[in-house]
Amino acid sequence: MTLFSPSATLNQMKNSLNPDKYVRTATNTRPVDKSVVAKLMAAEWDRFTRDTGASKVEFEIAKKSMPLGVVSSFQHWDPYPIAIASAKGAYMKDVDGRELLDLSMGFGAMLAGHLNPTVVAESKKALDSGMLFVTPSPISRDAGERLCKRFNIDQVRFANSGTEATMYAVRTAKAYTGKNAMVKVEGGYHGSSDPMTVSAKPALSEAGPADEPHAVIQDGTTPGVVFVVPFNNLEALEKVFVRDHDSIACFIVEPVLENLAIVLPEDGYLEGVRALCDKYGIVLIFDEVKTGLTAGPHGAAVRLGVQPDLITLAKSIGGGMPVAAFGGKREFMDAITDNRMPHFGTFNGNPLAMAGIRGVDMVATPEALAEAERLNHNALDRITDIINEYELPAHTVGFGVKGCITWSIDPVRNYRDYKATDFEIAELSWLWSLNRGIITPPGLDEQWLISLAHTQTEIDLLVEDFREIAVALRA
Repeated sequence: MTLFSPSATLNQMKNSLNPDKYVRTATNTRPVDKSVVAKLMAAEWDRFTRDTGASKVEFEIAKKSMPLGVVSSFQHWDPYPIAIASAKGAYMKDVDGRELLDLSMGFGAMLAGHLNPTVVAESKKALDSGMLFVTPSPISRDAGERLCKRFNIDQVRFANSGTEATMYAVRTAKAYTGKNAMVKVEGGYHGSSDPMTVSAKPALSEAGPADEPHAVIQDGTTPGVVFVVPFNNLEALEKVFVRDHDSIACFIVEPVLENLAIVLPEDGYLEGVRALCDKYGIVLIFDEVKTGLTAGPHGAAVRLGVQPDLITLAKSIGGGMPVAAFGGKREFMDAITDNRMPHFGTFNGNPLAMAGIRGVDMVATPEALAEAERLNHNALDRITDIINEYELPAHTVGFGVKGCITWSIDPVRNYRDYKATDFEIAELSWLWSLNRGIITPPGLDEQWLISLAHTQTEIDLLVEDFREIAVALRA
C-alpha cells in the first residue's frame, strides 16, 4: 500500500507557489466588434443543430421521463444538450458518433482520465468482494488513511457527493461551537443544500453594495442564518465577525474560487482569514470539492500554506466514482465521536467508491500531477500569446491542472468583477470549440482540466482551436 504524505512543510509549499505567474494578462487589447460576434454565433448554432441530430432525438425522449431531459439541471442548454455514449482516456464519443476531446473531465472527477486502467482494475477487484457491506471494512479504513495522509488531516468521514460533504462539515462546525449561523462568499458555490444556495450567483439588482452584499435567498429554500461577504476582502469579513461572532459557527470558502472561472486569493488573504477565524472563535472550512488533487498532490490548503479546521473533498479523489469526504482536525471531528453531530449514510464508504480512492491515490503521484501541470502552463502561455497577438479583451488564469480564458481585461478578484465578463464571447468560444470536437463545461465560467490522460497532442488541439476563433473574431 502506497500512502503519500505531504512532501514539504506548509511554509515550503506556500513559498513554491507564486500566484502572479498563474494570471496572464494581455499587454494590448481592443474591443471586439459585436456584429462579428453575433454573426459568428448564429453560424455556430446552425452548425450545432446540423451536426447533432441524434442528440436532439435523445433529448426529446429523455425529457418525457426527466425534467429538462437531464439528470442535473446544469447539464441542460438550449436548444438541447449533446448526449454522450462512451468515454476513454481524454476523449468522449457522443450519440452522433463524434469524438470529442474532453476538457471538462467532470469538473475534476476524471482527473485520472476516463477508464483509467488502475482505477478500473481496483474497481473490478472490489466487485469481486461485494458491492455494499454497510459495516466497517478494511477497504474503507484504507481509503480513510489515504485521504488523511494526502490532505494532512487527522480524521475523515465519507459521503456520496460534494453537497453532502459541505452540508455535514457545516453541521459539524455548528455542533462543535453550539452556534447556528454561517458565513459564505458572494458567488461561492458549495453544493445545493439550502444554506449553500444563498447568493450562489445572485442578480446584482438584489445583491446590494459590493462591500456589504445582501444574502439573496433562492426560492423554495429555508437556509437559516447565512451572512455573505465578498472574496478577497478581509475588512468586510471582519466587519461581519465583529458584529455577529456570537452567532457564527463557521466561514466556508473555496481557497481558490472555481465557480467563477478561477479566482485566486490575493497575497495574505487566506492567512488573514485564518487569523480572523482564530480571533473570533469561528471554524474555518475550506471547500476543496473542486480543487482537491487538481491543485496539487496534497490539495490547495497544503499548497497555499493555510490550514483550515475542516475540509470537504469530492470529484478528484474518486476516479469517477460517486464519493465525497469531509474531515480535519481531531478536535472538531470529535463532535461526531461524542455524538454531538451524528453522521449517517447507507452508502458511505461503499467498496466501489473506496476502490476509486485507492486507484486515484496510486496514479496521482507528484510526478504525474507535475507533468499535467506543465502541460497546463504550456497551454496558458501559448493562449496568452494569441490573446496578445490579436489584442483580445481577455486574460488567462491557471491553478494546478486547471486553466481558463476569462473574457475581461482585468483579473477577477470577486463575484462583482466576474459579472463584468463578456458572456457573449464566452458563449461563442464554448460553442465554437464544441462544434470542432472540444468539450468544455457549458457554464461559460468554468475551467478546463488537464487530466493524467492528456498529452501534448491534446494541448496543441486546444491552442490551435483558440487561434482559429481569434482569427475569426478579427476577420
